[in-house]
Amino acid sequence: MRHLAQALFFLFFAALPLHAQYGENEDISSKANLMADHESIAPGSTFTVALHLDHPEGWHSYYRNSGGIELPPEIQWSLPEGFKSGAIQWPVPVVKEGDFGISFIYPKSLTLLTDITAPTSLDVGSMATIKAAAQWQICETGCINEEGEFEVSLPVTETATLNAGSEQFFREVRAKLPVTNESVSFTAISMPEDVLVTLRGIEPENPPTDFIPDQAYLQAASAGGSITVDGDSATIRLPRKSVDAFDEPIEQGTQVSGIVVGSARSVLMPSTDISSTREIKPDSVAVSFGALLPILGGMFLGGLILNLMPCVFPVIGLKIMGFVQQSGADRKKVAVHGVVFTLGVLACFALLSGILFAARSAAGDAVAWGYQLQNPWVVLSLMLLMFLLALNMYGVFEIGASATSIGGKLQSKKGLIGSFFSGILATVVATPCSAPFLGAAIGAAIALPALQFFSAFGAMALGLSTPYLILSIFPKLIDTLPRPGVWMESFKQAMSFLLFATAGYLLWVYAGQIELGNLLNPIFGLSAIAIAAWIHGRWNLPSREQRSRLIALALTILFALSGLWLIKPPKPSTLEWQAWTPALQEKLLEEGTPVYIDFTAQWCLTCQVNKKRAYTEEVLQGFKASGVVALKADKTKPNEDIDKALESYERSAIPVNVLLIPGEDPVIFPELLSPNDLLKALRHIEP
Repeated sequence: MRHLAQALFFLFFAALPLHAQYGENEDISSKANLMADHESIAPGSTFTVALHLDHPEGWHSYYRNSGGIELPPEIQWSLPEGFKSGAIQWPVPVVKEGDFGISFIYPKSLTLLTDITAPTSLDVGSMATIKAAAQWQICETGCINEEGEFEVSLPVTETATLNAGSEQFFREVRAKLPVTNESVSFTAISMPEDVLVTLRGIEPENPPTDFIPDQAYLQAASAGGSITVDGDSATIRLPRKSVDAFDEPIEQGTQVSGIVVGSARSVLMPSTDISSTREIKPDSVAVSFGALLPILGGMFLGGLILNLMPCVFPVIGLKIMGFVQQSGADRKKVAVHGVVFTLGVLACFALLSGILFAARSAAGDAVAWGYQLQNPWVVLSLMLLMFLLALNMYGVFEIGASATSIGGKLQSKKGLIGSFFSGILATVVATPCSAPFLGAAIGAAIALPALQFFSAFGAMALGLSTPYLILSIFPKLIDTLPRPGVWMESFKQAMSFLLFATAGYLLWVYAGQIELGNLLNPIFGLSAIAIAAWIHGRWNLPSREQRSRLIALALTILFALSGLWLIKPPKPSTLEWQAWTPALQEKLLEEGTPVYIDFTAQWCLTCQVNKKRAYTEEVLQGFKASGVVALKADKTKPNEDIDKALESYERSAIPVNVLLIPGEDPVIFPELLSPNDLLKALRHIEP
């Protein structure tokens, strides 16, 4: 019933005739006319007609894919016998963010060009009358349907003559149209949540800045997608849209076309079939030795540069500690550890590049180097590892005298395992940093056949491990390092801050994967893990009594498990929040839609507690069954509209949670929200 009411409400307003055209208000109407770029036409000639619309101030019309439920312009031609009309030529629209998502609009005015071809049998001296019946929709806060009938008559002469008076107008209109670029090739790959469009042959000085799709099931790149440019190639990620504004499913298509918006000139993408990831195979063509050398050199140099990056530098610091501590050791053993470290780097690179090679064969362009950080569990594991190593280096706890560095003791078998692990850790942490320095080299290497592919990534591994290998093979360089002393403890603590910074960076990445609103639990989780480490380092020591050590061990396990439970990736919520505005609230209530408003802020601890305990699966199902739209009024920053709304409910502090049912008094919930409160209120809503 709610969907039917929404549809009837929309159709009622959409069906309203143009007031200015059929009523008394001349201020709300588009001024429309049809014009031709020729004064006369000849048999077999092609000419262009333009439907030009000047909209009222503040109103706009829509692109062929409006982005929502709004209606695009339509033109029905009535042509003399033998005449043929081409497709409408759409100019680049403006991307507008509204209450119900992204729309593609034409503010102020719109000119639609259509090419028309006359038959060769046309009689010279006759008149050709071109008629058009057009319909379009303009919107501001509401929408109005407009329509008009137009005609233009042109004499038929032996030679077609341009209209000098409209020549400048048509030149300016055509300059705003996207162009067809035959040198650019397009491929499209289907993903569960996105469609990946790859462009090859683009002009580097005119990179794409957005993509406007023609299909309703796709969103623009600027609406949550992304654009990655590498030389003359670009990959555009277009998010899928599964439901419309009425929560009705949108059929997912098998083709994509649209406008590639460029910084200089936009390009038309023709209709392209979307292939599944299993159908796309990369072009693996072996290159000559001369062409391979720059790729190998670039990968090796990139690996060397990675040693200076914040992602890798903490690992270098840990290994330098091992070299410093062992500066007086057997030189052969030092060299062995350097080789073992290199083997660890090579082994990890072999594993990661092997996974990439296998994924490339299955998914083509959909997989790239460093994508392991797209998995929240990988990011979480690395973050915990860096955080615990930082706590250890700072002295909060000790994991053993032989583990003051990742390598452990260089003289023992355990030390060799530690050196091997150091190489693996350096590689795992380094690969996400490779993109800014190795983009061109990796882009070329990924397209290589197996032998050259693995050779290229092997060169990168050698570049990363070369500094360690040199220090171990040439002992005199190690002798130049300072001798062990008291300064080492300060140095170790200083290095811990680099690890803390790396853990902070990974926490930032993790926040982007689980959404910012879920970040509080990981922060508390890391705090609990830090407390566990502190208890272990403070009381679980050989010098303590057995009873104290057992209590410390129990508390360490308790806090560590609590922290791990808090920090794990949350289950995705099915409740979709929209940003609250007074206009959106009023509009929804006028449509008969119940509204739930959460007046919240990131700094409000009670608000965050409410989110964790109140929105159970049963409550979320109740929201869906009752047709309630959830709005978030975020007071993290000052907002006068939110302050006024709170005053209307006789509240001044948050949290405040309100359920608005059309025709009934507001339901204001207690500050400490419970699932029972919500379920009880939702039962009063008629579906």
